[in-house]
Amino acid sequence: MGVKISNDSQFQLVTFHLGEELYGVNIMDVKEIVRLQNVRVIPNAPYYVEGIINLRGEIIPIIDLHKRFKIQTYEKPEDIEMEGGFIILNIDGGKIGIIIDKVERVVSVKMEDIKEPPQMLSGIGTEYIEGVIREEVGYLIMLNTRKLFNAKELQKIIEKQ
Repeated sequence: MGVKISNDSQFQLVTFHLGEELYGVNIMDVKEIVRLQNVRVIPNAPYYVEGIINLRGEIIPIIDLHKRFKIQTYEKPEDIEMEGGFIILNIDGGKIGIIIDKVERVVSVKMEDIKEPPQMLSGIGTEYIEGVIREEVGYLIMLNTRKLFNAKELQKIIEKQ
């Protein structure tokens, strides 16, 4: 696994829903969480790039992980209030926003609780997954933010700004 932490170490994950699944990213990679806002489309962008937003004068590309992972957007019942938005990630010195269906909470995780992901998990390739953590109900999928995009993709996305 990519995270180099001793087995007794704890760290925190920001958890969120994409479709029916619960995902988490290392809190150290999260710059901030912002409410949904208008996204300006970028011509000729990769299919999973929704566009860009202007966040306090900074232009940030927005990625739709639903498209990237081929996940259905969560169809919420009308009586459920959901807080969708963007998680702004710091990736290799650049900022990228990912669209989420609902932010959940920050959880503390022990390295010993992280298990290797099964070969195929909800249609997402294991190359994007750092590990899986068992929850009381189901499991939490820990994403590896460094592997969501390869270096060439990242460069193209950042250049399109």
